[in-house]
Amino acid sequence: MTIAEASQKYGLTPDTLRYYERIGLIPPVRRTASGIRDYDEEACRWIELMKCMRSAGVQIEALTEYVKLFQQPGPTAEARRQILVDQRILIEKRIWEMQEALNRLNYKIERYDTVLIPAEKGRKG
Repeated sequence: MTIAEASQKYGLTPDTLRYYERIGLIPPVRRTASGIRDYDEEACRWIELMKCMRSAGVQIEALTEYVKLFQQPGPTAEARRQILVDQRILIEKRIWEMQEALNRLNYKIERYDTVLIPAEKGRKG
């Protein structure tokens, strides 16, 4: 699949795909004899993984380290797992913080609905 096709399939610009490859977020993509990127099934799996991880807020540095470890010979599964565990902890913290913010917003909206708006309506009458 060409970069244009991969771009369309995954909703990422060709520049983003090139950038991901350049910084090591996805392993180097195989090229045709004429030098055109050829995204095979494995490259597409990496794109899907990185798109998912980035949308979850996983840090680029952690993901590039993950890919680097994946490409190294020898046992790296424990180190790769630890990267994922560390990122999960950060995401859980962000989820908790966002839940707290949502709770506060819900409280404020409830106060408007039950106290502030009725009080204003009562003053007009």
